[in-house]
Amino acid sequence: MTIFTGMSERDLRTKPCPVCGKPAVETFQPFCSRRCADVDLNRWLSGVYAVPVKDEEDEDGAAAAKPGDEAS
Repeated sequence: MTIFTGMSERDLRTKPCPVCGKPAVETFQPFCSRRCADVDLNRWLSGVYAVPVKDEEDEDGAAAAKPGDEAS
């Protein structure tokens, strides 16, 4: 069973493991082994991979006050 829709079986077999570059194995898609899957999970959990966050702005375009900032 393939969880990637829109990709052929051939495409999945030829994609390398994103951690080590070896050919991916169907059981551990998109990785080549449980070890590489666990390495990737650890990278997410430890913050190595992060989604960048942009500071929010008010409706008028001014920077929003950050928590802890006090108005004088």
